[in-house]
Amino acid sequence: MSTLPPLIVPHRFNGPPRSGNGGWTCGALAATLPAQGIGTAVTVTLRLPPPLDVPMPVLATAAGATVTRDGQAVAEAVYAETRPVPVAPVSAATAAEAEARYLGHRSHPFPTCFACGPDRRVGDGLRIFAGAVAPGDADDQRVAATWTPYESAVPIAWAALDCPGGWASDLEGRPSVLGRMTAELRSLPRTSQRYVVVGELRGLDGRKTFTAATIYGPNDEVVATAEHTWFTVDPESFR
Repeated sequence: MSTLPPLIVPHRFNGPPRSGNGGWTCGALAATLPAQGIGTAVTVTLRLPPPLDVPMPVLATAAGATVTRDGQAVAEAVYAETRPVPVAPVSAATAAEAEARYLGHRSHPFPTCFACGPDRRVGDGLRIFAGAVAPGDADDQRVAATWTPYESAVPIAWAALDCPGGWASDLEGRPSVLGRMTAELRSLPRTSQRYVVVGELRGLDGRKTFTAATIYGPNDEVVATAEHTWFTVDPESFR
């Protein structure tokens, strides 16, 4: 194993108030891999809540990379065994309409979350507010939103793929945090380009929730796609 530059999750990129946004943290670790993990699928498993503003050692391993704190693994990245399956697309008009149904405006476990927090100002948080595409249709478990990046980087793209998956599930009844994420970035989103982000619920198993999310560019081009495993938690323990 070889040591890489330490990974720091700046406070700006929080999910819960005291820990890093799961998608951003996973993407930051994926970005330590050759070619920054672009063009191949990477799986990152979060072992502990990522601390904020703390330099954490990163070790390159035969399988990928591991970030630690006080000798404990915080997150582990490996090249994925299978590619994530994209969520079916929706039009930009449909996604924009769905934003009005974003449940996080009514009740949000972590309203300052970098990716989906309504308390974040424009130009600071991503403010991706994914709402139901077909409310009342039990056969369509998708949520969607539009997104125009003001900055672009691998961790930003992973963060954009994170929370739309979570909001495809019942975050009011089952508050959850990200436990594992497999993402494939085919290219980096471009600033000032309007994208559609679509999330989908794919299953439940005890405390686990399985979801997916895809970023679409013009002509339904898949820019990036991801699959997630979430774990239900008591939000108070993360505040």
